[in-house]
Amino acid sequence: MSTEILIGGNGKNQVKLAGRMANRHGLIAGATGTGKTVTLQVFAEGFSRAGVPVFMADVKGDLSGLAQSGTLNDKIQSRIDTIGIQGYSNAANPVLFWDLFGKLGHPIRTTISDMGPLLLSNLLELNDTQTGVLYSAFAVADDNGLLLLDLKDLRSMLNYVSEHAKELGSQYGNIASASVGAIQRGLLVLEEQGAEHFFGEPALKLEDLMITDFSGHGVISVMDVTDLISKSPRLYATFLLWLLAELFEQLPEVGDADKPKLVLFFDEAHLLFDRAPQALLDKIEQVVRLIRSKGVGVYFISQNPLDIPSDILGQLGARVQHALRAFTPKDQKAVQTAAQTFRPNPEIDTASAITELGTGEALASTLDEKGAPTPVERIFVCPPGSRIGPLNEVERKEILSRSPIRGRYDAMVDRESAYELLQKRVEEESRAKAEEQARIEAEKLQAKEEKAAQRGSGRQTITEAIFKSVARSVSSSIGQQIGRQIIRGVLGSLLK
Repeated sequence: MSTEILIGGNGKNQVKLAGRMANRHGLIAGATGTGKTVTLQVFAEGFSRAGVPVFMADVKGDLSGLAQSGTLNDKIQSRIDTIGIQGYSNAANPVLFWDLFGKLGHPIRTTISDMGPLLLSNLLELNDTQTGVLYSAFAVADDNGLLLLDLKDLRSMLNYVSEHAKELGSQYGNIASASVGAIQRGLLVLEEQGAEHFFGEPALKLEDLMITDFSGHGVISVMDVTDLISKSPRLYATFLLWLLAELFEQLPEVGDADKPKLVLFFDEAHLLFDRAPQALLDKIEQVVRLIRSKGVGVYFISQNPLDIPSDILGQLGARVQHALRAFTPKDQKAVQTAAQTFRPNPEIDTASAITELGTGEALASTLDEKGAPTPVERIFVCPPGSRIGPLNEVERKEILSRSPIRGRYDAMVDRESAYELLQKRVEEESRAKAEEQARIEAEKLQAKEEKAAQRGSGRQTITEAIFKSVARSVSSSIGQQIGRQIIRGVLGSLLK
């Protein structure tokens, strides 16, 4: 029998997510303060208990509480009774903490080459011409066996193609110095935002996001992005897209399994699509559509369902909609859009219910065992068994000290790559130019000496010819007798 994850209930019906349908993706939406974070916590716990590893981005810093047991109180007990939860218990979950900056968790890194020119051009917000130059730089690096691992590698590569633009142009296209300059400026901005921590080695191994603990529970990877999302929301979005693309490219096909191999939760989902070019949006839509065959479920968390492109929204099988406010025409449109994504329930006015939901309430629909959407239900979301709220510093450090991957990513490694190899190439070219210049100067000097020697083989030496020329000049201007005296006084000793 397939694994089931209980989302919530209303006293009459319960809404459960079938494990074999969990890779059909999902959406958790709702206004700020309506309970999305708790719903996300409930999903993560359910997948973990089912043995499914989870990766999630912690935008507000609240999700670290998954690593500690919660506390039962009267309010929670009332919710348990209303929903009809059997066997509820407070419990901690196996958690790995990650942080791009390495402050609140293990560092996460990838290389410039693995990120690729498409995602980098989106990250740098390049135009088509600049994107073409970036692709050329990657092609030159690949053809010359130059590894692009970190930002200094890419900067060196861009300098190289700019300096050799004429000789590279016939094979790789026009490489305009203005475009190279624009890319270099974008890289400086990225560096100021802390991207140098993200690009480098050791790079993240995907298998470290897909582990279970000794009891068979899926490990929940929580990446703290509170600092990242304030410094560079675009880098945050690009990281999530990179992770999605890497999973798609590296994982094998698994077909229809009883449960996913990994589930991803992407908070602040609108950042993934804001100002993204159509080529990238098409790629995202394709990956989301196909990655379920790799056993990966993707769940978007956003305030507004309109934040998700319609082609992707249509692929999300599980829907949990918290309250939305309908104060403006745009808000009203969002309410109608959200209502239309649910399979109707004759007992519920979906559009009205969305604006009436209280905190912890939601409208929910999942896919049944046959893949058909279930009718929408108005439910109370289950209380999580772990703590609602963040860990303190001491608790977090204690969890990190027991991490199974402790020390694996802590120290950055800087091995020989494009920067070092191009530096050697520049030094060799400079040395060759210096040697060539020295050879040319030597040949010129030799030619002068040979010419002088040829002249010296005649009836008079060069020195004698100079002296006689001077003598003639002097004697013609001031007289023969005076000229002789000057010559004897000045040059006579040399002529003897």
